[in-house]
Amino acid sequence: MSEMRVVGVRVELPANQPILLLRETEGERYLPIWIGSVEATAIALEQQGVRPARPLTHDLLKDVIGGLGRDLEQVIITDLQESTFFAELVFDGDVRVSARPSDSVALALRMGVPIHAEEGVLEEAGLIIPDEQEDEVEKFREFLDSVSPEDFRGADT
Repeated sequence: MSEMRVVGVRVELPANQPILLLRETEGERYLPIWIGSVEATAIALEQQGVRPARPLTHDLLKDVIGGLGRDLEQVIITDLQESTFFAELVFDGDVRVSARPSDSVALALRMGVPIHAEEGVLEEAGLIIPDEQEDEVEKFREFLDSVSPEDFRGADT
């Protein structure tokens, strides 16, 4: 199992589909996960330190966990089946709750807990970006610095 860090969220064109990009903390592999626009917005807001006027769902969940006196210890991306990623929220007492990776990452960012990925998931879906593509990663980081949460709102909002 590898610890992951959130590189950020980008929008894949032309489909306008948000992608969450994670990278091994102590490795070279990236893990791209297609996610929904609501979760992309929640992750982007948290990464940018933006506090909405009213709590979002992930903020509410953080407050509920604290209100119940529980501790979220980590998030694990556990599996990949037919192009669908699976994750678990791991609480104190080794209580585990199945969750979507996008929700799990949004919550992990808010609660300051580590994100891990099982080795099998990284072997199947992890990407190594060659050195000549590092420039592309830097451009992606610049994109993340310039994007606003409104960019992730769907056309039906």
